[in-house]
Amino acid sequence: MVIEEKRINTKLIITGLIIGMFFSALEQTIVGTAMPTIISELNGFTIFAWVTTAYMITSTTVVPIVGKLSDLYGRRFLYLLGTIIFIIGSGLCATATSMEQLVIYRGLQGIGGGMIMPLSQTIIGDIFTAEQRAKWQGIFGGLFGLSSVIGPFLGGIIVDSISWHWIFLINVPFGLLSAILIFMGLKHETIANKGKVNIDYLGIITLIPAIVILLLGLTFGGDKFDWASPTSFLIFGGSILLLIIFGLIERKAVEPILDLSLFKNRIFATMNGLGFLLGLGMFGAIMFVPMYMQGILGVSPTQAGSTMTPMMIAMIAASVVGGQLLLRFSFRSVLTAGMLLAALGFFLMSTMGIDSNEFTAYAYMVVLGLGMGLVMPTLMIAIQNEFPKSQLGTVTSASTFFRSIGGTIGITILNSIMNHTLKGEMVSAANDDGNPIAHQALTALSEKTDSLFSLLLNPGLLKMPEDIQNSVIHAIQIAWSDSFSTVFLTGLIFIAVGVLVALAVGKGRIKRDSELNEGGEQQVTSFNRDATES
Repeated sequence: MVIEEKRINTKLIITGLIIGMFFSALEQTIVGTAMPTIISELNGFTIFAWVTTAYMITSTTVVPIVGKLSDLYGRRFLYLLGTIIFIIGSGLCATATSMEQLVIYRGLQGIGGGMIMPLSQTIIGDIFTAEQRAKWQGIFGGLFGLSSVIGPFLGGIIVDSISWHWIFLINVPFGLLSAILIFMGLKHETIANKGKVNIDYLGIITLIPAIVILLLGLTFGGDKFDWASPTSFLIFGGSILLLIIFGLIERKAVEPILDLSLFKNRIFATMNGLGFLLGLGMFGAIMFVPMYMQGILGVSPTQAGSTMTPMMIAMIAASVVGGQLLLRFSFRSVLTAGMLLAALGFFLMSTMGIDSNEFTAYAYMVVLGLGMGLVMPTLMIAIQNEFPKSQLGTVTSASTFFRSIGGTIGITILNSIMNHTLKGEMVSAANDDGNPIAHQALTALSEKTDSLFSLLLNPGLLKMPEDIQNSVIHAIQIAWSDSFSTVFLTGLIFIAVGVLVALAVGKGRIKRDSELNEGGEQQVTSFNRDATES
C-alpha cells in the first residue's frame, strides 16, 4: 500500500485519527460508569456482563483479519468501513430497549472499534518515517491512556446531566467527522498490488470461531462451568483444534491472514511475546486496584472510579518521553527499563496491606504507569520499524491482537487465583478464630467469596453482635488484602519473564532520518516533508 507523494494532507489525517482513536478507546471505559443506570432501566442484571464481553470478543476477533485486508485493499476503505460500522453500532446501542438488544448492538460496535484501533496505528506507520513514528506512536499511546482517565468522569457527567443513551450517541457526530477527515486526507491512496487479490477465506472461517470459542471459555470458565469439566475440555479442545487447522491453512495460503513465517523474525517474535506477557500481567492485575481502594482503604465509590488516574497520567507522560528516548537508545534498553519499572510497581503493589494509605497506593501506581508507558508504544514502533509498508497492516494488527489476547487470558487467570486464594485465606481465618459464631460465619463465607466484597462495603449485612461483626470484617479484610498481594506477585512472575524477553530483543534501534541511506526510506522522508507543507 502506497500513498501518492506530495498529495497527502497529514494534518487532516492526524486530526481524523486522533478523533477516531480517542472515541473508540473511550468506549471501552465510559460504559462502565453508566451500567448501574442502564441495568435499572433495561432490567437485565443477569446478562449485563455481556455488554462488555460482546464488545471485547468482536473487537479482538476482527483485529488480525482487518490488518491483512488493509494490506490488500488499502487503509482508507477499511478505516471508513470500520468507522461506519462503529457509528451504526453506537446509534443502535442508544436505541436499545432491552439488555439483549444492547448486547447485540455492542457486538456490532466492537467490530467497528476493532477495525479503527489497529488501522489508526498502521496509518501512522504509513505516513511517517521511523524517526517520526517514535514521536507520534508515543502521543497516540498517551491518547489511549487519556481516554481511560476521562472515560469514567465523562460517563458520569453524561448520565447525570442528560441520559445514558448519550454515552453512545456522542460517538456519531465525532465518528462522522473522523471519517470525513480520513476520506479527504487519504484521497490519493493507491494500492501497490493491483493484480489478483487472494483472500484467505479458509483462514478467516477457522480463525474467527477459534478466537470466539476461546474468549467465551476464558470469560465463563470457573463460573458457568468448572475448569476441569467436560464442557471446559470441549470448549478449549475445540478452540485448540481450530487453531491447529488455522495454522496448517496459513502455511499453504497465498495471502495468509497471519503469515507464520513472520515469527522467524526476531523482533516480531519477541515483541509479540512481550506484548502478550504485558497484557497477561498488567491488564489482569490492575482491574483489582479500584476494588482494593474501595474495599480495604475505604475510599468512596466516586473516588474508586478515579483511582487509576495517577497511573494513567504517568503512562501518558512516559509514552511521550519514551518516543523520544527511542531516538537515542536501542529498543532493548527502553523495553528493559520499562519492564523493570513495571516489575518494581508490581512488587510494591504486592506489599500493600490493610494498614496502607491512599498516597502509598497512588505512588506505587505511578511507578506501574511509568513502566507501561515506556513499553506499550515501543512494541508498536519496533515492529513497524522492522517491516516494509506493504506488511504494516498485518504486523501492526498482530501486535494489537497478542496484547489483547494476553489481557483477556490474564484477567481470567488472576481472577481464578484471587478467588482460590481468598477461599483458602477465609478457611484459615475460620480455623484460627476461637469464637464459635465467628468461626461458623467465616466458614460459611469461605464458600461464598463473591459476597465478601459487598460485606466490606456494607458490614451491616452481617446480622450479629457488633464485636463479633468487627472481628469477622477484620478477618475478611486481611484475607482480601493477602489475596490481592498474591495476585500482584503472580503478575510479577509474568512481568519478570517479560524482562528476560526484552533482553532478547537484540540491538535494533530507530535510525534518524539523517542516518538513512538514499533510497526507499529517504524518499519517504522527502515525501512527508512535502506532505506536511501541503
